[in-house]
Amino acid sequence: SSLSYSHRCPGPGVFKCTLTGLVFGMTKKAELQYRTVQWDERVLQPAGKTAAGPLFNIQSSPEGAVSQLHLPHCETMDAPLPEGLLSVVHITDDGMSILKPLKITDTNVVVNVPHLSAFGLVWDFLKKLINIARPISGQVLLFLRPPNPKTQRQNLNMFLLPRNVPLSEVSAQQRNAEYITAPSSCKLIKDESYRVLCPEAFKIQPKRANFDLEIGPNYHPTFEIRLPANTDEVTLKIQDQRNTEVWEHEVELTDAAVDKENLVKLQTLSPHKRLLSVRSQFVDGVSDPVLNQLLDQLLQRKVINDEEKESANTKSKADKARAVIDLVRKKGREASSFFITDLCKLDPQFSKTLNLS
Repeated sequence: SSLSYSHRCPGPGVFKCTLTGLVFGMTKKAELQYRTVQWDERVLQPAGKTAAGPLFNIQSSPEGAVSQLHLPHCETMDAPLPEGLLSVVHITDDGMSILKPLKITDTNVVVNVPHLSAFGLVWDFLKKLINIARPISGQVLLFLRPPNPKTQRQNLNMFLLPRNVPLSEVSAQQRNAEYITAPSSCKLIKDESYRVLCPEAFKIQPKRANFDLEIGPNYHPTFEIRLPANTDEVTLKIQDQRNTEVWEHEVELTDAAVDKENLVKLQTLSPHKRLLSVRSQFVDGVSDPVLNQLLDQLLQRKVINDEEKESANTKSKADKARAVIDLVRKKGREASSFFITDLCKLDPQFSKTLNLS
């Protein structure tokens, strides 16, 4: 099942979701709920369109609060964008309509929103075909799987994806793997062949792979890099079919090993002590949408009451995060345990960073 996101917008203005890159133009205070849903190419093909990013199903309470939507794109803006290449589709129970962009910024496509349902970016199929050699803004994501005790080897999975695929969506499908932080941006060309070079690797599979613009809902590694289990650092390079380097990075893997060690120590602590040990990281790093969803979950579980939730919501993000973690921590073991469980579900990646999952 796909992740669901929520964002509480305190009033009119423009609000960005840091997890998905979506930006909402609001006319009034509202609670937004959204998630990615699967594209149906059969609906797009007759219109001569093809998916250019995730399809987001968006709801707001109250309705009519969202006037504009900025959807993240993966275009490189070095050269002018071909006229009519990008548009936004609005899919409802009645069918599909195509919305013309108001403007296209370096990162987003802006449209006026008639009413909420599913919205997604699309390319004009023919114009995309004509501009097939135009690079897109891609990202390289790395996930380290736990070592195999028998073979003493471990796999580093590399994903080549468009920039507008949310990291949170990929992370959610890599449950046992450790996300390795590295500069991710690179330029990639659809259907071009790429290969990975890594002197420390036993084996890299496949030897070459075509970049095929995966938009989900399932994300599979483009390359699997097999390494000795005790590898501290690797040099990774990605080359295109002309053997030009498009991305290179020296990746430290020891952080993941240290995290594992800390995790073992942390898991021996009682839940409320675990929360205390990650308090400052939680306050600094939790996103507003996750914090709001966490409050909703804690209220539903009766860990907190309406008054406590409302009191937290009057505060700035950092103060709200402080208030929530302290409130729950002081309620003891069971409340803290619920907090950890809910946070792990709502933001698997952040929970891993905190060594809570």
